[in-house]
Amino acid sequence: MTIQAKNIDPEKLEALQGKVLNDVSGAMGLIMAYMGDRLDLYSALAEASPATSQELAANTGLDERYVREWLASNAAAGYIDYDVAAKKFSMTPEQALIFSAEGDPNCMQGFFQAVVSAYLDEPKATNAFRSGKGLPWGDHSTCLFSGTERFFRPMYAANLVDAWIPALDGVREKMEAGAKVADVGCGHGSSTILMAQAFPNSTIHGYDFHEPSIEQARARARDAGVASNTIFEVVTAKEFPGKNYDLVTIFDALHDMGDPVGASAHILQCLAPGGTFMLVEPMAGDSLQENLHPLGQIFYAFSTMVCTMASKSQEVGLALGAQAGEKRLTDVLKEGGFTRVRRATETPTNIVLEARP
Repeated sequence: MTIQAKNIDPEKLEALQGKVLNDVSGAMGLIMAYMGDRLDLYSALAEASPATSQELAANTGLDERYVREWLASNAAAGYIDYDVAAKKFSMTPEQALIFSAEGDPNCMQGFFQAVVSAYLDEPKATNAFRSGKGLPWGDHSTCLFSGTERFFRPMYAANLVDAWIPALDGVREKMEAGAKVADVGCGHGSSTILMAQAFPNSTIHGYDFHEPSIEQARARARDAGVASNTIFEVVTAKEFPGKNYDLVTIFDALHDMGDPVGASAHILQCLAPGGTFMLVEPMAGDSLQENLHPLGQIFYAFSTMVCTMASKSQEVGLALGAQAGEKRLTDVLKEGGFTRVRRATETPTNIVLEARP
């Protein structure tokens, strides 16, 4: 392809070069952040601040020369601070929150881990582009499973019990009294466990088609002390057992399913009279132009590498994508037989839909 120099706008070229340079800087910063998490360097620096590279290496048992270079990269990125006079590195409270506060909604390490999984899985994804076949969820790097759980868990902890369930009509009261709940596509069980802890009179059934995730969920439920009111099973969204559920939930997973209409229809059949389906999905507008912003870019990229490929690996393969939007999701729910769908609440990254028969 030959591009004529006369067709190039120098200002646009310079602006695009600057953006790409920032993106490359961010990509390298992300891998440094991921390594810092794995090596526990951020936590160590947060505790020892200010510290020299020699002091941090001694505290962590790592090679000083590598630690020194890692610190320099992080300081250049603005992820940590550097005192020129003292030649020491430190972390502000804000930096410590983002890079080392495990379990806090502001900590980004789970997000970084999920992004790293996309790089690890790039050969598989590239082959899927050529073949048109899907890439099953279970065929991804384990970084994806752990990173997804680490990223979503704090947000669910901050919103699920105190904001999302109260936004549903009459559901909180049912769960306090003792409800039967199905958490479909539960993964490692974070949402299931949160509901079981908050509503001990209720029984929460966690369902997922990925057996290793269910094994993790069972272990975490035991550790959290909620094994008595949680039940985990390996099963698909269209085949999970039981009837008369007061509440069925799907968190950030319907768009990954091959047949979300079929899943919705099965959920409808399993609800008790007056039951509720709560659907949590990524925040998105109803058109591409509404999603042309950094968060939309991130969601579309994950959707390219994970969500769309997961759907295409299953029967039907509707491939909603992570940016389906409220209108498309509502259409899917109504195709499944629901007649009443409303946006119950939202966060900057999620929409919460309430669906009823």
